[in-house]
Amino acid sequence: MVKINPERLMGDLKHLRGIGTYKTGVHRPTFSAQDMEARHWLAGRMREAGLDARIDGIGSVLGRREAPGPKILTGSHLESQNHAGWLDGALGVIYGLEAARAIADDGGFADCGVDVIALCDEEGHFGSFLGSKSFLGILEESEIDAATNRYDGKPLRQALQEVGLAGESRVRYEEGRYKGFFEAHIEQGDTLISSDLKIGNVTAIVAIWQYKLVFTGAQNHAGTTSMKRRRDAGRAAMRALAKIDERFPQLCGERTVWTAGRVTLEPGAPSIIPGRAEVLFQFRDADEAVLDRLDTELRAIVAEIDAEGVCGASLEVLGQSKPARMDAGLQDMIDAAAAIHAPGKSLRMPSGAGHDAQYLARIMPAAMLFVPSIGGISHHWTEDTAEEDIILGAQVYAEAVAQALRA
Repeated sequence: MVKINPERLMGDLKHLRGIGTYKTGVHRPTFSAQDMEARHWLAGRMREAGLDARIDGIGSVLGRREAPGPKILTGSHLESQNHAGWLDGALGVIYGLEAARAIADDGGFADCGVDVIALCDEEGHFGSFLGSKSFLGILEESEIDAATNRYDGKPLRQALQEVGLAGESRVRYEEGRYKGFFEAHIEQGDTLISSDLKIGNVTAIVAIWQYKLVFTGAQNHAGTTSMKRRRDAGRAAMRALAKIDERFPQLCGERTVWTAGRVTLEPGAPSIIPGRAEVLFQFRDADEAVLDRLDTELRAIVAEIDAEGVCGASLEVLGQSKPARMDAGLQDMIDAAAAIHAPGKSLRMPSGAGHDAQYLARIMPAAMLFVPSIGGISHHWTEDTAEEDIILGAQVYAEAVAQALRA
């Protein structure tokens, strides 16, 4: 049975918390000075652990152990959302590093290797899962050329040049090297904390289906246009959202969620009837049958609004990803490790958020482990997990990785 070093684990996590500190969280956006400080620090810690480490041409940090026997890949991401939490991503990277160290310290695994990767920009400052896509070999140079920072518009090429990564090669997945990939993460919800559970064993990562709904009416005076003759695009949008909230509960799954993340009215003045309304809308689930039902119903709702003839209504699909199933065998190993260190305190559950593991699952068996999020809070600087839960999760994680190496 491998044993982690809790002081070493917490020391690394707290050191990362000190890079880009914002209140009790961090502000470490991709390719900021703080982000690059964290990447270089991590590469140094990897080398101290006996790993051959480098930062590649897209910003991912990979530490490899040369060993003749079986190998497991571990990791997550280092950058943060703006003014957000200290554990989102960082926990998974340091869990991987601690598992690599603990297994290397155990004499029974001298022939084995645990590699650690911090995949760049999972949080999407410049694009969606850039590091994962690059590692899989599906990130084209044209995508890098076109990518810009969503907050300030800086081109990705310029950012890479500024941090000294322009011209560096990008690491690629090595066929046949790994038996699987393990990622750890805070849950980012309240299922574990509200049930007094300690370990979430992820069964699948949900698909996210995203749409742009556009409603077209007639801009007019808000005081002189009667209710009978006005063509209010904003009202049409609200009616569509009301229909969604009325009908989706009859079609959804137990963990389905849907969100109108942005509603834009034009021209957006208090005394002008909106002539155009745009809604960015998404829903998430791990069951493709549920996704299909909701897609059909959403299209029907938009068609109904359009058929009324008051305002035009249209739908544009922005993205329809597929659920990523975690490997059944690796899930069993997490269960077995939890039975040793947290008996009766684990749960199999889907992930409602996207993670790097959904991409790695395309090329190798993948698994995810969750630890409780206090208050179910994430993507906010108050995000936190109890220290005892962090340590327990790391021990279960390292044990599961060790079991996978010997399976």
